[in-house]
Amino acid sequence: MTLSSIKKNPLITGTLLMTAAGVLSRIIGFFYRIFLSRTIGAEALGIYQLIGPVFSLCFALTASSIQTSISKFVSDAIGGCKDSLCGEKKARAFLLLGLVLSCGLSALTGIFMYCNADWIATRFLGEARCAPLLVLLTYSLLPCCIHACINGYYYGKKNAFVPSLCQLIEQIARVGSVWIIFQVTTEKGIPLTAFHAVCGLVIGECFGLLVSMSALLQEKRLPRGSYSTDSVCNRTMTHAFLAMVIPLTINRLSVAFSTSLENLLIPQKLQLYGYSQADALSVYGILSGMTLSIILFPCVLTNSLSVLLLPAISEAKGRANENQIRRTTKKAIRLGLLLGFAFTILFLFTGDMIGNKLFHNALAGRFICRLAWLCPLMYISSLLSSILHGLGRPKQVLFVNLLACLIRIGMIWFLVPGYGIGAYLWGLLLSQVFASVACMWLLREYM
Repeated sequence: MTLSSIKKNPLITGTLLMTAAGVLSRIIGFFYRIFLSRTIGAEALGIYQLIGPVFSLCFALTASSIQTSISKFVSDAIGGCKDSLCGEKKARAFLLLGLVLSCGLSALTGIFMYCNADWIATRFLGEARCAPLLVLLTYSLLPCCIHACINGYYYGKKNAFVPSLCQLIEQIARVGSVWIIFQVTTEKGIPLTAFHAVCGLVIGECFGLLVSMSALLQEKRLPRGSYSTDSVCNRTMTHAFLAMVIPLTINRLSVAFSTSLENLLIPQKLQLYGYSQADALSVYGILSGMTLSIILFPCVLTNSLSVLLLPAISEAKGRANENQIRRTTKKAIRLGLLLGFAFTILFLFTGDMIGNKLFHNALAGRFICRLAWLCPLMYISSLLSSILHGLGRPKQVLFVNLLACLIRIGMIWFLVPGYGIGAYLWGLLLSQVFASVACMWLLREYM
């Protein structure tokens, strides 16, 4: 493949661009995790990580499926209209539909969470100290939803620059704001807490909104009269959009709820094993905030490719190009295995050093070594799940993901109280083995 052909291929250039931005963001986030682990401590880091499942549920309800739907319909509108003006008109209509729906859902979700923060913290999370963090988190929902929709619009146009820039600026703003807060609190003799980390999250989302809105305002204006409210209110367009959003939202919520339940059960079952509440939160913080941040770091490449694989596979399916789907599937498996085993070997030999040198925590090092075998399994399953979505099989992906979650939840519920955190690590491995094998079996006709 020549350099000119690479430049003309939006899948390759988009993947490279998103990967570059993702790598920079992960590097920044990597050192940010080290900074948090040393300043707020493992227990506070565990409390901070506890609100992650709530944010995931909110995002699944208000933006995740809408972003994917906008990306698909914008791509169809631009590629399906011979008249570029007509295609752009429909694309912006779908963006507006998504924004209205997403903003409405985020406002309702934010109001509910703001009014019931204490109940969610005590009943759902099992940690009353999370209540002020949840109240603050509500301010991030609206900006998060808006720039997620705009990113979906640019994904549909095969323009990865704006989402990549948005991701990078958001991460820089998040980390930079917490560092500034740390400087101010240190001068005043006030310790940095998980609340300050959530402040950084909200500030990061606001900066992401500014970047995406700035890019959207730079879009070329359509001729007067060409973009009327008739296109936005078109019932056919609205019904088609909702027909994809509703089942996709149910799917994402099901997976997000299962994953959230899994994360919330870990500290509770560790206490049944014999840990104190502080020790259970510390172990959870070490696992989720330190160990998994290292293990998931290489996922930046496969995640970038997964986002762009979906429209590419969907286009190949629309053209009935079975050979293209087959070639892409095989390449995805080879790439997942190559990257996975390379990082498995790396983590096996350097896990202890990473835990001791970077996090000053020997337990984090042991976790990294034991979870190193997850790498090839995670990379393959994420890539193949994206291919299945592109082939129009979201129910199969949902079924696989839910069963994988049930394996982990079962290990947590039945074995962690008796065998400790090691049982959960085995659950992670078994669930990823199942997910990878199941995805390959579902795509066996293309292998």
